Amino acid sequence: MQRALLLLLLPLFFFACQPQTEQERWEEIAERVEIIRDDFGIPHIYGETDADAVFGMLYAQCEDDFRRVERNYIWATGRLAELEGEEAIYSDLRANLYMTEAEAKAAYESAPDWLKELCVAFADGVNYYLATHPEVKAQVITRYEPWMPMFFSEGSIGGDIEQIPTRRIAAFYGEDKSLALNEYGAGIAPVDLTEEPKGSNGIAISGSRTASGNAMLLINPHTSFYFRPEVHVVSEEGLNAYGAVTWGQFFVYQGFNEKTGWMHTSTGVDFIDEFVEEVSEAGGKLTYKYGEENREVEELPITLKYKDAGELKEKSFTMYRTHHGPVTHKLEDKWVVTKINWDPVNALTQSFTRTKLSNHAAFKEMMNIRTNSSNNTVYADSEGNIAYFHGNFIPKRNQDFDFSKPVDGSDPASDWQGLHTVDESITLLNPANGWIQNCNSTPYTSAGKFSPKPEDYPVYMAPEAENYRALHAISVLEDADDLTLDKLIDLAYDPYLPAFEKLIPMLLNAYDQKGVADPELTQAMAVLEAWDYRTGEESVAMSIAHFFGWNFMRNHGSINNLIEFNAGRGEQPAPIATELLETFRSTLAQMDADFGTWNTPWSEINRFQRLTGAIDLKFDDSKPYVPVGLASGTWGALAAYGARATEETKRLYGYRGNSFVAVVEFGEKVKAKSLLAGGQSADPDSPHFDDQAQRYADADFKEVAYYREDVEKRMEESYSPGKRSK
Repeated sequence: MQRALLLLLLPLFFFACQPQTEQERWEEIAERVEIIRDDFGIPHIYGETDADAVFGMLYAQCEDDFRRVERNYIWATGRLAELEGEEAIYSDLRANLYMTEAEAKAAYESAPDWLKELCVAFADGVNYYLATHPEVKAQVITRYEPWMPMFFSEGSIGGDIEQIPTRRIAAFYGEDKSLALNEYGAGIAPVDLTEEPKGSNGIAISGSRTASGNAMLLINPHTSFYFRPEVHVVSEEGLNAYGAVTWGQFFVYQGFNEKTGWMHTSTGVDFIDEFVEEVSEAGGKLTYKYGEENREVEELPITLKYKDAGELKEKSFTMYRTHHGPVTHKLEDKWVVTKINWDPVNALTQSFTRTKLSNHAAFKEMMNIRTNSSNNTVYADSEGNIAYFHGNFIPKRNQDFDFSKPVDGSDPASDWQGLHTVDESITLLNPANGWIQNCNSTPYTSAGKFSPKPEDYPVYMAPEAENYRALHAISVLEDADDLTLDKLIDLAYDPYLPAFEKLIPMLLNAYDQKGVADPELTQAMAVLEAWDYRTGEESVAMSIAHFFGWNFMRNHGSINNLIEFNAGRGEQPAPIATELLETFRSTLAQMDADFGTWNTPWSEINRFQRLTGAIDLKFDDSKPYVPVGLASGTWGALAAYGARATEETKRLYGYRGNSFVAVVEFGEKVKAKSLLAGGQSADPDSPHFDDQAQRYADADFKEVAYYREDVEKRMEESYSPGKRSK
């Protein structure tokens, strides 16, 4: 009997001992995850552990826009040429100059166990999506690995490394050529004045300025449209974060939890340096001078693949590094290293930790990890605190050197001397005026007369100029009182454009100096003279001013040089009257040619259009659109709307600016409203592809569902990964 029973149980024992397949492991995790989509398609992800929540978060991101998740990792890991061809190979080389695949794997292995678990969950979430969606074909990366997030240089995609021009890398590694310095005397990419400013607005309001007595936060990143979706991620381990996430990230990048909120704005802190190395060859080895010694140049061979006529081909390089970092270009006959922050384990640690903190003391302690190099941070919390951190990764430097230009790498005194602590850097906590603003501008006006003072800090900590968005923010905040979330939205969408307060009187004075009426200009001049410098859908003056402003910058230089704070930073001679009038005349002629007449309301020119979910946006003047009355951040619009014409269009179409926007109030319970450009999904067949488009144009924010009971009231569907019914 016992023998018979044993024989009966043996097969069960055998199957119980079989190792779990990867598919079974994914399905087991998926059972612990719930995704609730609300009435705007926003995913609210619930998991037992943080890792479960990350699994669901990546799965949901892939559902909404897998191609953007995919492309971010193809780019970050240095495989873009396999997708886009040989022209992208120096982007791939740049990625590998700072970290190879082997180094990313080593970084992952050095990470603490909890972070490894999140990285595994990231990879599992994407891989499970691909496994359950066989119709979606991966283009380059067919399997996602836990080490891949290590390529996020400071916890985000892009940031620091994108400031290093690939054309200089191509000149050095492809042709052994030197390129001249840019206008600022460095080899880092200069700002293109004709592009919509890349950056963001962050505003924190203390209870002294709000109707409820609670602190508030404006979260207003100005990214390319559809660059960040909206997400809510919750676990039973204390995670409950809501906000914007860059496609492929496993943490909320700009957002809030029940107790704290954080808004990043791109910083101007000088945290990237170039070191000129004296390289020579002896005995078949490359060395570089460092003090009294000659050190060996590290040489790393690498072979990169690129697509050519449907086939994969290869190109090999030898990468060079010194102790300062990788060689990126050449000045005359000397090699130049570009040194940036590269500490992915601590960067990811800081980025995820940030989302679970409950007060200012803990937030400040997190900031002392000091890897969030490309950002300033505006902060508010439920205890009523508002704070500002200008930069985060700030190298200590010998101020005998001018680090705004390449420095002598052979002199040990030019080496970085560690990092400044948070207490040594520029910060603000609860200024007496009751508000803080940063719009990618100088911190020395961030809190009015209560702002930090420039004489207290090294020049490299805050080299930023002032801009018109900051001037605009200051003007509306100085009079702000009894704010509610709706009033904060009104403040953030104030239509005044302070740049034209400088520019238009200059033009009108030039016309007056002429002394003789010009029939070609008189009517348009009268329109501008009557204008109150406020944008709006029906404004003809806005149309004229926009194109005149761009032509002014093309012909006469940056309008930011007209700001008093910026005196001496980029001086240019004021254009003479005849030059200004000629610029204006050509502007009107251009508008007549493009639109039939310069007398065209702004909303007939300025449009929002989303035709497909493609990454490379296409527009069509003949297709439906939403008229938009917003304007460019260049002119000081807080609600920035960067729009441009393409080779196929005459009208302007939005591509950058307000993307994800949220206003948050911290009290006994957190309250928030939010808005996305277009919608949550990249699928044109989804009801959430463009369901926020008209709301976006009208600044009609939706209520955020943060607490579970509110999420369930707004629930459109609920499912576990792999079991969605539609």
